[in-house]
Amino acid sequence: MATTMIIAEHGGPEMFKPEDREIGEPGAGEIRIRHEAAGLNFIDVYQRTGLYPMELPHALGMEAAGVVEAVGEGVTHLKEGDRAAYASAPPGAYCEARVMPAAQVCKLPDAISFEEGAAMMLKGLTVQYLFHRTTPISKGDTVLFHAAAGGVGLIACQWARDEGIRLIGTAGTDEKCRLAEEHGAETCINYRDEDWPARVRELTDGKGVHVVMDAVGKDTFEGSLNSLRPLGMMISFGNASGPVPPFNIAELGGKGSLKITRPTLFTHIADHATCQEMAGMLMSKVESGAVKIRIDQRFPLTDVAEAHRTLEARKTTGSTVLTM
Repeated sequence: MATTMIIAEHGGPEMFKPEDREIGEPGAGEIRIRHEAAGLNFIDVYQRTGLYPMELPHALGMEAAGVVEAVGEGVTHLKEGDRAAYASAPPGAYCEARVMPAAQVCKLPDAISFEEGAAMMLKGLTVQYLFHRTTPISKGDTVLFHAAAGGVGLIACQWARDEGIRLIGTAGTDEKCRLAEEHGAETCINYRDEDWPARVRELTDGKGVHVVMDAVGKDTFEGSLNSLRPLGMMISFGNASGPVPPFNIAELGGKGSLKITRPTLFTHIADHATCQEMAGMLMSKVESGAVKIRIDQRFPLTDVAEAHRTLEARKTTGSTVLTM
């Protein structure tokens, strides 16, 4: 039996209820993993509220780390006793243990703690595809990154610094801006106090940035487009403030033949070999110290509702984990 936090209907954080579930044995292509920690991400909020609908009742949670207890037929990259971490569909990481597909589960080096593993997989693999698999970004290019003091943002700041990329961040308080700058942002703009698109233009001598990485959505979309230089790329990869409303695609031409994409991590990691390669790059950066995983909030698994409230109120910095 394993405690699992489920929702039976979409709604607020109060929808979470604990349930003791039989775990069972893994089938072909599956593993059974006992979690030490699970990660918290905005995609979990989208699924809970119904922005990303799913069949209910269902457990939530897309990333975790723990120890492999059993492997099913055909699984060759993992064995019983391995330390492991993952970002993977289907949701279900908010639990003490589970049976799940093995393809996107990755070995976790001894040098990386379980909490770091749980906090870094979805966020770190997202940063990997943003910088390496979405549009060419060269050393010396300038990137605008929103929510730069969040879990994804702090990894992105360090990643950019390690690769010689100039990163301009935005955040909602001076304290969060300082945090982003300490982690590698060249400058971080407090969007509550400044006209941030104008400031971005000023910081780029009126040219604009090469790439915008925007997980905020509705509130930042127009300003993000206005911050790009001609032929720049807008990467809209989240909706923390709500979905981007419909817009006239012809605006992209008028603003300088801009490009736009709406990627998801799970497209990039769907192939087993690609997922393992991406995870290898992430883990190498963490092991080398180029990227440090900052965990600023910890909640017991059964307090996941309070964790969601804190995340939605934008009271978090760095990463948040659920402990078992």
